[in-house]
Amino acid sequence: MKYRKLSFVFFGLIVLLAINTFAQNPLIRNMYSADPSARVFGDRVYVYPSHDILATEGHGRIGWFCMEDYHVFSSANLTDWTDHGVIITQNKVPWVKPDSYSMWAPDCIYRSGKYYFYFPTTPKDSTYGRGFTIGVAVADKPEGPYVAEPTPIKNVHGIDPNVFIDKDGQAYLFWAGGNIYGAKLKDNMLELATEPKILGELPGKGLKEGPYLFERNGIYYLTYPHVENKIERLEYATGDNPLGPFKFTGVIMDESPTGCWTNHQSIIRFKNQWYLFYHHNDYSPGFDKARSIRADSLFFNADGTIRKVIPTLRGTGVTESSQQIQIDRYSAISKEGASIDFLDTFNRFLGWKAILAKRDAWIQYNAVEFGKKATKSVSVRAASATGATIVIRTKDASGPVIAEVNIPKGGDWRVIKKTIAGVPAGIKNLVVQLKGDSEAEVDWILFE
Repeated sequence: MKYRKLSFVFFGLIVLLAINTFAQNPLIRNMYSADPSARVFGDRVYVYPSHDILATEGHGRIGWFCMEDYHVFSSANLTDWTDHGVIITQNKVPWVKPDSYSMWAPDCIYRSGKYYFYFPTTPKDSTYGRGFTIGVAVADKPEGPYVAEPTPIKNVHGIDPNVFIDKDGQAYLFWAGGNIYGAKLKDNMLELATEPKILGELPGKGLKEGPYLFERNGIYYLTYPHVENKIERLEYATGDNPLGPFKFTGVIMDESPTGCWTNHQSIIRFKNQWYLFYHHNDYSPGFDKARSIRADSLFFNADGTIRKVIPTLRGTGVTESSQQIQIDRYSAISKEGASIDFLDTFNRFLGWKAILAKRDAWIQYNAVEFGKKATKSVSVRAASATGATIVIRTKDASGPVIAEVNIPKGGDWRVIKKTIAGVPAGIKNLVVQLKGDSEAEVDWILFE
């Protein structure tokens, strides 16, 4: 998958960065990102993740989590995302240790014309206690600029803040620190109104962190990562009050099949569909402290329980046929002869490629929208050392053929353009399939 050139527009000190992600996973393609807190503000989704960087000598702890600032991203369609730039950085908050590199999982909420951004990190001295504490920054717009409060929230020590405002207007703060805690917030959103309470009805063994609470049809869902075995899976408990008691109800997402030790979730409803935001180490398969955020659709059963989410590469939303269709973010793949690899292992942010190495091997990419204008040609970025032919179909691996493309031999990446008869308007699934026995590599396809 070839990452598009980035365009920069400067407004003061804020950089607005348009990122075309086409709703595929991971969502952010030019940096590491983790712990996504997704929020619906107006007609857009805003995501506030933490920002993983690779520690170097003198800059963080090598081999461990390293984070120095926060970005915010937004989208009107969960397909095209805008990076609004850095909103908080560790060396510009008065009470934060300026070289702690511990700006971990945040959250954000709207109330009474203001946006409140909650973030955990290490204080610069013992005045605010030992270990992590949680601060607040306030803005007039969801993308900022944010101004940090001069001190962190009193009587809160831990990580992974989450804020929930109930239907009666009462706000709650949740966080993790050995246990999961909750407390009511004052109306100013900057102070606790009650003493912290341990939410102790959750499974007793194993690490639990990352609380995220939401309400649906009168049921309060407390979601959290939990180490049941060796790595985290996403679980949830339900109750009839924001502070519980809660009853363990089920698993939202199983442990990572590739061994990413952490996960961290948020759940939102946007345009009548529920979504789970989470993270994985897509760009860093050998190092799970450099992660990337993802999103997939989430569904409920009739009794209110959550159907387990199976993580996908395809992600959510619809891809326009005139955009680069990154088939390596597949919906389905043949059992033999098809695989995915990085375009360049020295620069993984360039993305991935699909490798078709056996006759009839295929990769399927769902939900491509063809507009009303006639489709006259298809372009394919591909390579083959010996020369190869691929077939592009609609529907499935035995569906109608819309193009047959010959890839010249030589092994270099080329964009091959071919005139086609046309594709009827509508949303369709696409399949790229190898014809013959010569191996082909495919980066993307698009229709014009």
